Amino acid sequence: MADIRDWRVEDNSFWESTGKKIATRNLVISIPCLLNGFAIWLMWSILTVQMLNIGFPFTQPQLFTISAIAGLTGATLRIPSSFMIRLAGGRNTIFFTTALLMIPAIGTAFALQDINTPLWIFQALAFLSGFGGGNFASSMSNISFFFPKRVQGTSLGFNAGLGNFGVTTMQILIPLVMTFALLGPISGDPMVLQKTSGTLIGKIPAGSQTWIQNGGFVWLIFLVPLAFASWFGMNNIRTESVSPDIGNPVTAFFKITYLLVIGFIVAGVGLYLLLPAPTGLGLLSKWIVIPAILFFVLMAMRYLTPPSIQQNLARQFKIFNNKHTWVMSVIYTMTFGSFIGYSAAFALSIKVIFGFQHVLDPATGVWSHAAVNANGPSALTFAWIGPFIGAIIRPPGGWLSDKLGGARVTQYCSYLMMISAGCAAYYMNKAFQVPNPEIYFWPFFFSFMGLFLGAGIGNGSTFRTIAMVFNEEQAGPVLGWTSAVAAYGAYLAPQIIGEQIKAGTPQNALIGFGIFYAVCCVLNWWYYLGPKADIKNP
Repeated sequence: MADIRDWRVEDNSFWESTGKKIATRNLVISIPCLLNGFAIWLMWSILTVQMLNIGFPFTQPQLFTISAIAGLTGATLRIPSSFMIRLAGGRNTIFFTTALLMIPAIGTAFALQDINTPLWIFQALAFLSGFGGGNFASSMSNISFFFPKRVQGTSLGFNAGLGNFGVTTMQILIPLVMTFALLGPISGDPMVLQKTSGTLIGKIPAGSQTWIQNGGFVWLIFLVPLAFASWFGMNNIRTESVSPDIGNPVTAFFKITYLLVIGFIVAGVGLYLLLPAPTGLGLLSKWIVIPAILFFVLMAMRYLTPPSIQQNLARQFKIFNNKHTWVMSVIYTMTFGSFIGYSAAFALSIKVIFGFQHVLDPATGVWSHAAVNANGPSALTFAWIGPFIGAIIRPPGGWLSDKLGGARVTQYCSYLMMISAGCAAYYMNKAFQVPNPEIYFWPFFFSFMGLFLGAGIGNGSTFRTIAMVFNEEQAGPVLGWTSAVAAYGAYLAPQIIGEQIKAGTPQNALIGFGIFYAVCCVLNWWYYLGPKADIKNP
């Protein structure tokens, strides 16, 4: 049966006889659904690089902005998605949100077939790609209800870690499927590379044909069967502490749609106030807009929804009275925010920093691009490795945290990330001040691998901490909420790095991130490790 009304996973006998099999099945289906969500959310980090190689008539800042739009929208949709499981049920939510991913996938495939497609079309499609970002919050909240506390770090680590393979899968798969007509005549006509591109197996020279539109088409091959699998293979837990009153599927889909529309509207207004003309007004700073988005989405959900939804949300919103919700929001931003932000910005950063020779303007003292660097590394060849490391290390990070304690593992991760950020800043600065920046590529690359490694292990450890700090009813919404706050890294990292590259000081972005990691290190020690810790090493 799709609906489960008896669910007692902390009861060992129930878990071994009944619960483990059901939980495992739901996890196995959840992982590829989440993987595809991540892939579609972050696909612009690769597509924009190839658009630059083909010669789409957009500037580098405009291409960074496309990725940033997807990042901000996906992060915003995580706010309502955090509370969907109790309102609509796990099976209903995962099925519906997975099916919605087909919209940006199809739209992107057709838009990329014409080099004259206007910028606003790509911005709109990036906006809709936010569906994939939002899915993480509902997926993590859902899986947290299926497993007992003693294995939360491991189970959530598998869901998030293997789900995050969507980033790596996308970064490997999209460059590969661009090299041939994936769907035959349906794929459309190829375009011609104006600059050297690359795949996992090496460089593709300028003048070669490329089917960039396959970057959208390829996800339909997976999404259609996954929609069926989630509908027929997953469950709604209909207990009082999980999803007591979800109604029929149509009612559940209405609730999900209503909440997503709220997220889209607030995100759209925020982007309009944030982005420069002609896309928006450019009136407010991102440091004002993002907190405002968080506030207004919560207020709209609380007071502009039907009474039945309001009553349910009022109960879930009790998480905001707990100070640990806010502490873990900051700490989780260090881990997941870094992972998703660097995943969104890494490929284009390699292309811009190492793909060009740089010269100093004596009048302004600013370093800028002089010419294409023929010896520069292929961004598409290397960009997948960091997200791969960050994703694959997450389940071991969760397992290790179940053994050693989440806060202790998080503390070590913060040390690694501070050191790695400092090294990355140093080598970015050096690379920007020479005509042959490729000589600093490998130190830069390994510094970023340290960041991805720390972020990946830290993701698993923070899941463990949240599961131990909060009770069964609150743990799911807290996981979703903290992931929503952290996901703004997918917007902030491309924007901040892009701004600093344009200013000729790319190292400043990593110095700022390193300072933030130091703040998180202090918070984690004070609340969970130090002599006055509220909860010792959860």
